[in-house]
Amino acid sequence: MTKRSSSSLIRTKRLQARFSPIEYEMVRSKAEDTGMSLAELTRRCVLLRPIPPPPPRLGRVTVATYLELSRIGNNINQLAKATNTAIKMQLPPPADPELLQELLELLRHCQREIAKTFIEEEDEETDDWQPD
Repeated sequence: MTKRSSSSLIRTKRLQARFSPIEYEMVRSKAEDTGMSLAELTRRCVLLRPIPPPPPRLGRVTVATYLELSRIGNNINQLAKATNTAIKMQLPPPADPELLQELLELLRHCQREIAKTFIEEEDEETDDWQPD
C-alpha cells in the first residue's frame, strides 16, 4: 500500500537564502546536532518560531515632530539654567520663572497628547481575529 499525500502538502516551491561561511556552518551544525536536514531545520525555524513584533510605527506623529519637541525642551532647559544662575548671582533673570514653569507644563501636555495619539493608533490596528 502506498502513501497518498494531499496535493497541498507536496513541497514544490523553493526558498533561497544566502549565508556567510560562518553562518552556514552554524546552521549545518544545528541541523546535524538535532538530526534534521538543513531544509527541515529551516522550515521549523521559519514556520514554527514566533516572530517578534515589529517596532512601533510613528503614525501621525512624525520624526520631525519629535525632533522639534526635543529642540524646544533643550531651549527651555537652557533658559531655566540661565534664569537659576542669574537668580543665584542676584542679577535680573533672562526669563520669568513662572513663564518657564508654564512652558514646562505645556511641553508635558504635548507629550501626553502624543502618547495618547500613539496608543489610540495601536488600538485601531489590533486584530481581534481568533483561530477556530
